[in-house]
Amino acid sequence: MTKHVLIEQMRDLIEHGKANTMRHADEVIRVPAASYTDPENFEREKKQVFRRLPLMLAPSCELPEPGSYKTMEVADVPVLLTRKKDGSVGAYLNSCTHRGNPVAQGSGKASRFVCGYHGWTFRNDGALLGVGYGRDFGDINKAENCLYSFPVLEQAGLIWAILDPESKLDIRHFLCGYDDMLAHFGLKDWHLFASRELVGPNWKVAYDGYLDFYHLPVLHAETFGRNFPNRAHFYAWGPHQRVVTPLTVFSFPNSEQKVDLTELGEDEWPDEALQSGVWTIFPHISIAGFDGGGVRGMLLSQLLPGDDVDTSITRQYYLMEREPETEDAKQGAHAQFEFLEHVVANEDYATGIRQQKALKAGLMKEVYFGRNEGGGQAFHQWLARVLETPDDELDDLFVQPLAAE
Repeated sequence: MTKHVLIEQMRDLIEHGKANTMRHADEVIRVPAASYTDPENFEREKKQVFRRLPLMLAPSCELPEPGSYKTMEVADVPVLLTRKKDGSVGAYLNSCTHRGNPVAQGSGKASRFVCGYHGWTFRNDGALLGVGYGRDFGDINKAENCLYSFPVLEQAGLIWAILDPESKLDIRHFLCGYDDMLAHFGLKDWHLFASRELVGPNWKVAYDGYLDFYHLPVLHAETFGRNFPNRAHFYAWGPHQRVVTPLTVFSFPNSEQKVDLTELGEDEWPDEALQSGVWTIFPHISIAGFDGGGVRGMLLSQLLPGDDVDTSITRQYYLMEREPETEDAKQGAHAQFEFLEHVVANEDYATGIRQQKALKAGLMKEVYFGRNEGGGQAFHQWLARVLETPDDELDDLFVQPLAAE
């Protein structure tokens, strides 16, 4: 596995922690303010980013057993995810091949889906089983009229799909070995405790915050950030990043327990320390560790464009290493999830909505990302690259050697 990469990064973090330093980007960069507010640019992003790149659409534990399914809308595309009979995952256009009506709603468990318009029936692997009143309808090739299938990959306890049935992009190329790093969390065996949706500002305004520790002791001074270091290192696997602060002492989430990493051997460094920070999956996922009710947890945030340039939708998943067994543990997990909702909705996104409104006035021509904001710089540079890359060159953009075993 790739645990040695985490150990190497921890050595780097400790050295900078000892010296009270951080690694800086080469220069301050500027991003056009209109990139956050221009409706035409927003439509281009939906088409060129969210409908061309692999998107992390669900944690594996959201589809826990054969027959499990969920529906969602992503960049105006209706999507149906299913856990098939053989345990694999399918991703389909949620649209009957007769006249386009969605064949499923919400989430649940089903072995087949019946279109509510004319009664066409599909198996949960997308196969067309029956045509409503088929004798009257006429001849049709069922094999040629299955649900449109999207490329899909389930890896490291997460499910990716590309919302283009004709895409030639290799999802493993796109991940650049990052899935090997995410596998260290063991999320495939975790428990989905709760989820919810939040409305936020423009998707890039919201995502900038997930890559930014600079704001923590200022914006979050009254909740958790007053004594939180505002320096962060950024480790990259292609466009995907780990954002983590230099440190010598690791504090366990929601606990008084601390360990001085400099006094421990490398084989004694706790997994929580080795996996600390915020793990972002380009272009729209953030994963961060927490501890509710004494059980290790993760907040997985899935950020998608909203109905217009000014809005986004975030699906927050609270994942737990195991299902809480006591009432106290359940209450602790609920309290943690509610606290995270307050921080994100009332501090991060409330600020982002005000920011979006000010930018939309059109008087600011550009915004800045400092030398201490390397993660945000990298995100916008990768975004620009993706927008400029034609379909037939997209796979080459991400091909690089996978992390060493």
